[in-house]
Amino acid sequence: MFEYLDGKLFCEEVDLDAIARAAGTPCYVYSSRSILEAYQAYDNAFGGMPHMVCYAVKANSTLGVLALLARAGAGFDIVSGGELYRVLRAGGDPSRVVFSGAGKTADEIQLALANGICNFNCESEAELVQIDAIAEKLGLVARFSLRVNPDVDAATHPYISTGLRDHKFGVDIGEAEGIYARARAFRHLRASGVSCHIGSQILDVSPILEAAGKVLSLIERLQAGGHPIDHVDLGGGLGIAYRMADRAPDIREFIEALRERIGRAGLTVMVEPGRSIAGPAGVLLTRVLYRKRSPSKEFVVVDAAMNDLIRPALYRSHHDILPLLHAPANAIVADVVGPICETGDFLARDRDLADVQPGEYLAIASAGAYGFAQSSNYNSRPRAAEVLVEGDAWRIVRERESYADLIRGETL
Repeated sequence: MFEYLDGKLFCEEVDLDAIARAAGTPCYVYSSRSILEAYQAYDNAFGGMPHMVCYAVKANSTLGVLALLARAGAGFDIVSGGELYRVLRAGGDPSRVVFSGAGKTADEIQLALANGICNFNCESEAELVQIDAIAEKLGLVARFSLRVNPDVDAATHPYISTGLRDHKFGVDIGEAEGIYARARAFRHLRASGVSCHIGSQILDVSPILEAAGKVLSLIERLQAGGHPIDHVDLGGGLGIAYRMADRAPDIREFIEALRERIGRAGLTVMVEPGRSIAGPAGVLLTRVLYRKRSPSKEFVVVDAAMNDLIRPALYRSHHDILPLLHAPANAIVADVVGPICETGDFLARDRDLADVQPGEYLAIASAGAYGFAQSSNYNSRPRAAEVLVEGDAWRIVRERESYADLIRGETL
């Protein structure tokens, strides 16, 4: 949804240079068409198989994005009470919400039960005890899935790998049958499924399929033991192409492979994509402030920083950086850095760039997921504005923070 037309970079039918000048920078811009097409690729690929596509809210929790997906019929995967609040405010259906995460608090569990969410993905036996006690007080029965850890290596960055035995997530798959058996004693819990999520930014889907095979074998044993398992939740994690030369997994091919693996098990299938829906749909616009040269390096100093997009500093991740006005000639090699008082404040290092000058604009690509969602006010910097593009129109869906916003709630 981002391409050059007559030398200018467009999002759908909108000139990004016009957005940068009108909305200011730094500024996140999202393509509604890209978001919906990715969601529909998942949804349509399941065909007639019972399923639910639960968008992972942690990837991008902006109300405008959530509302777009809610209107399209998406379910939602949440990991906090705040994310549930956002989903409800955006018009999401709580009966299509699954609650994941290793550290759910009593207040969050009560909020989820009171709003009638679909299912809890539980990550410990102690969590089952907590949910049962709260459900009893409310006079409810909570549906749950145990998140099992299949000890499958997702072959991704260690910070976003979640399926090995030494990770904090889930329970060892070998202990699951015993936990389900003991959970029969809880009168206010119903074992409805089994869940699994092995990591994020996965470019080779074979580990996901391997994990699915292990989970399906477990479900067969649980069903044979009389547990009313009706669904399997295989999480998210499908990666995207952060470099133009890379190839991301095809969503339709991946879901078709899952369908073939699950076969005639008669289960509802849940998936929880986040990055693969929101990531390619967003760019971070930034303005060049200065050009600077040291004895060994060239620097392009911009007004976006690690507080706006922390992924390069945190994960050493790559984002393509494009000029809003196409300039194929006069390339330079430079570090793209921001105003934060940290050496780690960089958006790219030793990068081939257009020979941009102060006042010109750049787009940091594939920033729709884990961009604004992980941003902060470090160095007392107001967080960026967010814009949603729909065809030839655009609107601000989050206003840029002011200095007054920075101290809201504080006292002398």
